[in-house]
Amino acid sequence: MAATDYRPGPITWVSHVRTAVFYVYIALATVVLGTWGVIFKVPQGRMGANRVAEVWSGHLLAAARVLLGLRYELRGSLPAGDLLIGAKHQSFFDILILAHLAPQRAFIMKKQILNVPIMGWFAYKAGCIPIDRARGSEAMKVMVEGVRAAMARGLGQLIVYPEGTRTAPGTKRRYKPGIGVLAENTGLPVVPVATNVGLFWDKRGWPIRSGTGVLEILPPIAPGLAANDLVARLESEVEAASDALMAEAGFTASPSQV
Repeated sequence: MAATDYRPGPITWVSHVRTAVFYVYIALATVVLGTWGVIFKVPQGRMGANRVAEVWSGHLLAAARVLLGLRYELRGSLPAGDLLIGAKHQSFFDILILAHLAPQRAFIMKKQILNVPIMGWFAYKAGCIPIDRARGSEAMKVMVEGVRAAMARGLGQLIVYPEGTRTAPGTKRRYKPGIGVLAENTGLPVVPVATNVGLFWDKRGWPIRSGTGVLEILPPIAPGLAANDLVARLESEVEAASDALMAEAGFTASPSQV
């Protein structure tokens, strides 16, 4: 693959048209696949919900290639077994990639997402753990209890976005302590994940550029670190790797962004 393939394509009037068509396609695919899932997969419980997530995310990633000229490259691989994924979050694109990649995926997500039609319901069935951030330290306790309960029945790959929200490329946001608390209280390894996909599909989601974004899975952080030490190490590793991926795609942060 040529180096230029990793750089975001230009924004033109065609980009806006293709983005609009893609979002209409997302809505239609979600309704169709959601209906299929309710009828045929819900009786299978979490296994069925995960199958719907796999098909839905894979379908949308394929549609992005065809309709937008947007691809992704995966570097590294996920270890087997129950684990925490501490991922850089720049875009809905990185959600799709991780949702497709992890065989038994679940997310730590805002409680309000459960109210999103179809998606919220399937997220709950797939084992996602909702949190109410307004409850402060009590929310942390509920989150740990929820993860321990999920481990008893088979947690899978729990995806956590330590920044707490989508962050524009080049912007630095302090990582929240939740993933460190989870790791310290559960003994689960943490797999750092870096990305540059926000250069192609940004947090606003409009327009979406063509090109090849990269998601990189870094070596796991073994259990045993104190919560604060783990979060500091995770932030250092993910941010350094993400910066390198963005530089590879031709991005240089301005001083005001750092």
